[in-house]
Amino acid sequence: MDIHVFHRRRPPVTTPCTMENGGCSHLCLRSPNPSGFSCTCPTGINLMPDGKICSPGMNSFLIFARRIDIRMVSLDIPYFADVVVPINITMKNTIAIGVDPQEGKVYWSDSTLHRISRANLDGSQHEDIITTGLQTTDGLAVDATGRKVYWTDTGTNRIEVGNLDGSMRKVLVWQNLDSPRAIVLYHEMGYMYWTDWGENAKLERSGMDGSDRTVLINNNLGWPNGLTVDKASSQLLWADAHTERIEVADLNGANRHTLVSPVQHPYGLTLLDSYIYWTDWQTRSIHRADKGTGNNVILVRSNLPGLMDIQAVDRAQPLGFNKCGSRNGGCSHLCLPRPSGFSCACPTGIQLKGDGKTCDPSPETYLLFSSRGSIRRISLDTSDHTDVHVPVPELNNVISLDYDSVDGKVYYTDVFLDVIRRADLNGSNMETVIGQGLKTTDGLAVDWVARNLYWTDTGRNTIEASRLDGSCRKVLVNNSLDEPRAIAVFPRKGYLFWTDWGHIAKIERANLDGSERKVLINTDLGWPNGLTLDYDTRRIYWVDAHLDRIESADLNGKLRQVLVSHVSHPFALTQQDRWIYWTDWQTKSIQRVDKYSGRNKETVLANVEGLMDIIVVSPQRQTGTNACGVNNGGCTHLCFARASDFVCACPDEPDSRPCSLVPGLVPPAPRVTSISERNPVLTNTLPTTLRSSTTRTRTSLEEMGGRCSEKDAQLGLCAHSNEAVPAAPGEGLHASYVIGGLLSILLILVVIAALMLYRHKKSKLTDPGMGNLTYSNPSYRTSTQEVKIEAIPKPAMYNQLCYKKEGGPDHNYTKEKIKIVEGICLLSGDDAEWDDLKQLRSSRGGLLRDHVCMKTDTVSIQASSGSLDDTETEQLLQEEQSECSSVHTAATPERRGSLPDTGWKHKRKLSSESQV
Repeated sequence: MDIHVFHRRRPPVTTPCTMENGGCSHLCLRSPNPSGFSCTCPTGINLMPDGKICSPGMNSFLIFARRIDIRMVSLDIPYFADVVVPINITMKNTIAIGVDPQEGKVYWSDSTLHRISRANLDGSQHEDIITTGLQTTDGLAVDATGRKVYWTDTGTNRIEVGNLDGSMRKVLVWQNLDSPRAIVLYHEMGYMYWTDWGENAKLERSGMDGSDRTVLINNNLGWPNGLTVDKASSQLLWADAHTERIEVADLNGANRHTLVSPVQHPYGLTLLDSYIYWTDWQTRSIHRADKGTGNNVILVRSNLPGLMDIQAVDRAQPLGFNKCGSRNGGCSHLCLPRPSGFSCACPTGIQLKGDGKTCDPSPETYLLFSSRGSIRRISLDTSDHTDVHVPVPELNNVISLDYDSVDGKVYYTDVFLDVIRRADLNGSNMETVIGQGLKTTDGLAVDWVARNLYWTDTGRNTIEASRLDGSCRKVLVNNSLDEPRAIAVFPRKGYLFWTDWGHIAKIERANLDGSERKVLINTDLGWPNGLTLDYDTRRIYWVDAHLDRIESADLNGKLRQVLVSHVSHPFALTQQDRWIYWTDWQTKSIQRVDKYSGRNKETVLANVEGLMDIIVVSPQRQTGTNACGVNNGGCTHLCFARASDFVCACPDEPDSRPCSLVPGLVPPAPRVTSISERNPVLTNTLPTTLRSSTTRTRTSLEEMGGRCSEKDAQLGLCAHSNEAVPAAPGEGLHASYVIGGLLSILLILVVIAALMLYRHKKSKLTDPGMGNLTYSNPSYRTSTQEVKIEAIPKPAMYNQLCYKKEGGPDHNYTKEKIKIVEGICLLSGDDAEWDDLKQLRSSRGGLLRDHVCMKTDTVSIQASSGSLDDTETEQLLQEEQSECSSVHTAATPERRGSLPDTGWKHKRKLSSESQV
């Protein structure tokens, strides 16, 4: 290849460029001219008249996106050469581009990273300004005069605006958009224009505040891509990749004619001075033509694959007059131009006050919902039901959530991290409340009065409570739970409600301390997922994802009625005013109906992947009080309101503070004792209503010789368990009454246990095949953002699917372990998967191609759980083969056997609404 000669005795030669770079600001090059050198500048930049200093940058240039980078072509020099803007980031799919000539910044969208970013034109000071709520941002325009950025999103079908730093974001247009693409601004006129290449392609115009929307052209359009405005001639120009034309019309859509034809596949279009420039996907080039005639088409740059948007910039052009003036038009938040002047506007979801200039600090009533990787908000104060992301960090697999109106914090569960966390609605102050001992936390509820937190854990089959900061954790219910899911509290009544979609689905109620547990509904239920309370009418509402309906009943489970039938796959619901709102996994939407009639069904928000829980935040929801609302009821740790009184309780794991079960009692710290002395020394400091101000110190039970005085029993000093006991109304109970009551409770528990054991044995005497239950409820998987359904064999005589985060055992059964369920569709958004399932089932419940009876299912479950070896499995299968030959089992078999006849058979899904 190349070769050079080196000699160590070769003397150095002094050149004019040796001293101070020849006085050049950039490059000093040897030259045969009289001076022996010349100064020159980087590609695309002009040399100043002094012949030594280069211009600060390009004054007139093209800037374009090429998916993986951004490049510039200077128009200051007589040749075309592109240079890469040295932005030190990895670009994935850069689409739209815009420039702020005042600050010398370039703005761009990346549809793969789902963000809008900006940087200086020299590549420095990169920052992401919009990072949430974006899908496919095809168009972007910078209002350098009004200091705003506008963009279109084909994924969300919205046009939005925000400040140049991304703050005060607002949705301007959200209705009747199909696939909005290019957007351009005419600040002086107060108009914005955009193309829509959807099924009914069109060019539209509105005020820059979204007002006065008008369709300009909607005929003879194919794929209108690029768009630009010629302010000098008051014309609108666009490029159509389907008709292969660049056309022009007046700003009102009149006098339309073709400017350039044919063009191969134009995408971006821009204009500067007397020329139009466009990018072409097919030729992989940038082209130029006269803007008036379309003649003199030349090639600017070629061999540029991945060409997208393009903008022409002249930094010497004046910005024009800002309609909002120097004081933002007197607006507290956004000032947006319009044809008749300007208007004040608020960020999405926030109302403008009566003065027309000031915005409320935040929405008053809104929906708060989770979608696995995000928490979002939809204001009910405004007419546009558009979602706003709550910028909470580190969200992986968010399932359940609730809100505390006192502190303004959102609480949520993450089943990937197995934590319960809380944060402010602006995303700050995120902290872990419960970080250990969780498996699959499906339901979450905040007791805003007593400042307690409740949750269900499907993995551990428990219902627990703690203080809102996660302290004083206590298990309230840990028996006869199968798949507890949703949970709700009614502090004014002292009630706790929850759903259980297990083997015997049911809805239950208890006091807030877990006592007086009662089954409200256990018939005609499938998968009772979501649960909510109407505190005004005092009714419970729930969604059933198997029976495809929304139902309600009173607080005692009576007066039950079906509100809505034929819903797809509802998961969670909430109530506000006269509306019931719910999330649906299959339709990927939030919907609502009238809570009285079940009519007026509306879609609030569509096309949302991974919808989970939903709640309403409103001043009307978290109202009322109870005895625990003042000073925690006098309790040292936990205070639980009940239907007629309240109780103090201690956490399951003692903390550093002595715990008292008596309101008002503040025991001192324990004395140093041996490990065997589990009970601390208590100092009886009671209110004057209970005893005199004189305090009396007691030693441990060992020091008292095991004696317990009558007054000690009254004050609760003889109780050393963590169980909650009722608060004394004033006078203490006699010790014998306490002992007698405890014995009575113990006797009742023994009787209940014996009755449950008897029923359990009796159920085993029935036909095990008929008592078997095999059905599927979608499960959460931590490895994906899609809602999927996977089989998780259980050791019991039934098989059901839940969304526990564990992947479960290997489901590649041997030939002896027959398949239990066929046609399980994945909720991944592929309609073909649902269609495949529909074809497997008839219109009245359906039959599978391969038929398996319930007894055979039972054999398979026993085999998969390890209770039968392969020989036993084969033998049982052969015994049942003839009996099962005529039995057809659907993908989601109906309940049978010992369960009451609830009409389950006759209410299975139609094929058009199959759900697994």
